[in-house]
Amino acid sequence: MKTYDWIVVGGGITGAALAYELAIKGFSVLLLEQHASLQGATRYSYGGIAYWSGTTELTRQLCAEGIERHRILSEELDTDTQFRELDLILTIGTDDDPEKVAANYAEFAIPPRLLSVAEACEIEPLLNPDAIAAALTVRHGHIEPEKLTQGYTQAFRRAGGEVQIDRVVELLGTGSKIQGVKTATATYHAAKTVICAGAMSRQLLKAAEIPIRLYFTHTELIETPPIDVQLQTTVMPAEIKRFQLEAQATIPEHDRLWDEPDYEPVPPILDAGAIQFQDGSLRIGQISRVLTAPNAKIDAAQSEANLRAAVGKILPALENLPGKWHHCLVAFSSDRLPLVGALNNVDGAYLFSGFSNPLVFVPSLAKHFASWAAGQEDEVLTQLSPLQL
Repeated sequence: MKTYDWIVVGGGITGAALAYELAIKGFSVLLLEQHASLQGATRYSYGGIAYWSGTTELTRQLCAEGIERHRILSEELDTDTQFRELDLILTIGTDDDPEKVAANYAEFAIPPRLLSVAEACEIEPLLNPDAIAAALTVRHGHIEPEKLTQGYTQAFRRAGGEVQIDRVVELLGTGSKIQGVKTATATYHAAKTVICAGAMSRQLLKAAEIPIRLYFTHTELIETPPIDVQLQTTVMPAEIKRFQLEAQATIPEHDRLWDEPDYEPVPPILDAGAIQFQDGSLRIGQISRVLTAPNAKIDAAQSEANLRAAVGKILPALENLPGKWHHCLVAFSSDRLPLVGALNNVDGAYLFSGFSNPLVFVPSLAKHFASWAAGQEDEVLTQLSPLQL
């Protein structure tokens, strides 16, 4: 019976990046992913890299390290991640005070610049000038998340890592020690197991009676095929309601209710925006719902209609484009920082999840984690440890 140094559960961007970094440190690593092709949050990611958005010493460091990693990852992984930098337009609604909204960004590592309506429409001609009072702009990174994840996975295999397509159903343990995992078809053993299963991490850990303050939203968007309409920028609202939703959903009074079926602690929100990928396809969104049941039913037709109407006000040319509604689960923590490191009172179990700003943080934190696993002290991981909760 083979025992790996590490089992990595989840083959999205978090698991693929971490498995690769552990493998190149010389560890024997098994990566387990339940889908042969990506299906979750990585598949439907907008691909944005908000390297300008750090507001603390920690997040500024991770943002700076993250963008530097992205600038070299295509070469390092021998794959085209489609990395680029483009203008981000943060729209300010007609009921908002542009100066006050801009002031909310003053502490960011690179504060966005305030634009008049005319200036914003010059940068992004598809904007509806009657729908905004002003906008903010800053340079923003962008990649194709599936290609980056595939690049990590292929490089992981070249480094000697093993990949199995199988669904993990249980953590194997004796008392307070985790010794591997059980899947739908097999049992695998490892000295250490790290959970990178995004929103499903909570259910897996709960089944093993390991409490964790990790949550998830149901995220909804529309994806179009390649089209002729040309969106020049990434468009998002300046006041992103999703972060408010996450904060409200994780107050202590709601914690016990997260284990109740079909509970919705706060109402859904809609942040209207869009991004166009290099192949011409668009991702338009998004609605975020806090529903405690991972398999909760959502009215797809009504959701799509609401998305189209909201985005159509800001970007009229996109409202009636052909496209398909999609839904996925997105993990988040109680403080917008990821949960990275050992789990409380459990030997051999680790977490790498809860990324509200995943694409800028994951490449850097995967390297930090692998270095720490190899014996190097790391102050960054100390600040993100689940043991602090």
